[in-house]
Amino acid sequence: MNILVTGAAGFVGKNLIENLKNIRDGKNRTRPDITIEDIYEYDINNTPEELESFCGKCDFVFNLAGVNRPKDPKEFREGNFGFASTLLDTLKKCGNTCPVMLSSSLQATLAGRFGTSEYGLSKKAGEELFFEYAEETGAKVYVYRFPNLVGKWVKPNYNSAVGTFCNNIANDLPITVNDPSVELEVLFIDDLIDEMYDALEGKPHRCEYPAEDGEWDGLTPEPRDDGRYCYAPVTHKATLGRIVELLNLFHDQPRTLMMPEIASGSFEKKLYSMYLSYLPKDKVAFDLKMNKDDRGSFTELLKTASHGQFSVNISKPGITKGQHWHNAKWEFFIVVAGRALIQERKIGTDEVMEFEVSGDRIQAVHMLPGYTHNIINLSDTDDLVTLMWANETFDPEHPDTFFEPVK
Repeated sequence: MNILVTGAAGFVGKNLIENLKNIRDGKNRTRPDITIEDIYEYDINNTPEELESFCGKCDFVFNLAGVNRPKDPKEFREGNFGFASTLLDTLKKCGNTCPVMLSSSLQATLAGRFGTSEYGLSKKAGEELFFEYAEETGAKVYVYRFPNLVGKWVKPNYNSAVGTFCNNIANDLPITVNDPSVELEVLFIDDLIDEMYDALEGKPHRCEYPAEDGEWDGLTPEPRDDGRYCYAPVTHKATLGRIVELLNLFHDQPRTLMMPEIASGSFEKKLYSMYLSYLPKDKVAFDLKMNKDDRGSFTELLKTASHGQFSVNISKPGITKGQHWHNAKWEFFIVVAGRALIQERKIGTDEVMEFEVSGDRIQAVHMLPGYTHNIINLSDTDDLVTLMWANETFDPEHPDTFFEPVK
């Protein structure tokens, strides 16, 4: 399969092309039904001759080209309707009736405040052009009306408030939020790419956009197998206030070490990934506080709201650490370098459990509630490095840690 991507230099184009390359080159094998030979990249700097050549050889077209921030509103129609017309005329000239995808916008619904939008009107005109082309040629057209598109590489201070917020907060620049209660519907680029794969496989998600009638807002896709339009099924809604709150938490994480909840598939997880893509070089690496003494060091690595905290402990040769117990807290000790003896004794008894562990055979050892425990570096020359996980973050007001030697 040969694929033509117009608007190749844009935010969606760059993400799509790099992911298509992963499939083409066998790096992504999650879509075995997609076989890609050539990817033709077309943008404003290409020539009409190149467009004709690409149209003559392609088996699928992603038309992502468009204008959304022109100097003159007339450019909306030229960029969003004019190029669509040129593309379809070129395909007809080449006798190529391969499937064609159109990147449109929810503004094309002309619902509510979009009713007088030059951008929305130009997108609507482009949509109708595609539907007419399908009737005339019999080609499949996949018309998508996207909400706010966000993700890595989106250009800040351009057409995405989320991109601007990510960039400014990551770089310690000011932001302005006029109304924190405003809700945005966003489509993350990776969820869009998954839908583009579905379209390549000939199984896009189809829908209709019912007019406003009290039940539908004219902007929400209604899934229908025979729908005229297509849509990406995974989107998220969040207020500007919530977005900024999360971004500030992400910004402070190197200081607090607190990792917010990032459940699989969640808005928070996707937003965090997007935020990280804006970090300047001087924030990619950051120092951690090492608590040092003549026995070695102890460093907290990461804290979570509901899944405990991670730390790393370094013990000098021959040193014993620990010698305490907890009522409710439990831990894992995982030696990753060196050799150690871990001892545990149930409070009120004399029986001691012993575990000899080393970085040559990595094991996780439970530190049981109600058991005093320690860890001894068995080496006379080498440091002992132990990764430690505790089921709760350390609270200095309620440490639940009580000194008592194991032996």
